[in-house]
Amino acid sequence: MKIDSLLKAGALAAAVTASAGAIAQAVQVDPNLPTYERVSGVSGNLTSIGSDTLNNLMTLWAEEFRTFYPNVNIQIQGAGTSTAPPALVEGTSNFGPMSRGMRDSETAAFEQRHGYPPTLVPVAIDTIAVFVNRDNPIEGMTIPQVDAVFSSTRRCGAPADITRWGQLGMTGAWANRDFTVYSRNAVSGTYGFFRQHALCDGDFKDSMNEQPGSASVVQGVTESLNGIGYSGIGYETAGVRAIPLRRDAEGTQFFEPNAENAASGDYPLARFLYLAVNKHPERPMAPREREFLRLVLTKQGQEVTVRDGFIPLPEPVAARERAKLGIN
Repeated sequence: MKIDSLLKAGALAAAVTASAGAIAQAVQVDPNLPTYERVSGVSGNLTSIGSDTLNNLMTLWAEEFRTFYPNVNIQIQGAGTSTAPPALVEGTSNFGPMSRGMRDSETAAFEQRHGYPPTLVPVAIDTIAVFVNRDNPIEGMTIPQVDAVFSSTRRCGAPADITRWGQLGMTGAWANRDFTVYSRNAVSGTYGFFRQHALCDGDFKDSMNEQPGSASVVQGVTESLNGIGYSGIGYETAGVRAIPLRRDAEGTQFFEPNAENAASGDYPLARFLYLAVNKHPERPMAPREREFLRLVLTKQGQEVTVRDGFIPLPEPVAARERAKLGIN
């Protein structure tokens, strides 16, 4: 299965599949991406409200943008993906960073207010990592095992609840240890993605330690020897280890959450990250919004993506998005 199937990217699927080999070679920016050049007439304020996963990346993009346009003021709030659509509906933000696609109800609310659908722009590729404490020696997990640790429903097919590390094949002092499980909260797009793809649309256990942000999840796992949690790979620190995963019990190889395995489809928890925008279908975008997106979809913007630990877009995907936005 290729990344287009994993990420359910609709019209982008063909472009991503065609470019999977380029991503797989290394975490490098596609040399065919254009170089961003400054234009005149860009000023004013920009506001971003949305994903915590994208919060640091948005901050880095804003810093890069201000090297070209130092007089543009950019405010960024990253409470969670679910805060992005209402802000766009109400017109209180220019950008809505999202770590999942929009729900039908969110799209309907936007259309009811504005008379046309929102525009979602893929801006990076992410892998959701399952983190354990850096001193935890576990080799890897299957998705059914992950489901049995995190969920009460086990819809991915595990035969029994997993409550001890020994049930994952660990021995010695680890065999009888229980789990301290960390999760994002329900406003998070990462929470929704993980629930869909790692829990097979099941329900989280009531014993979850819900955290307001990805950094809090990683910090919790860092401080707990028995800890296990999930977030975007960009939040990995020296205190945790992202464990390799595979889809099911068949086979023997686990796959690291890296660019190669995301592109090949071997790593089971890969996704696009998006910026949602209010783009009128018959009008050009405001210069400051247009140029911010142009920067993100060019060489300098995707170099920032790599610097923050995410996987850059291949040029065929970026070019398609620039054309969709009318900023070629």
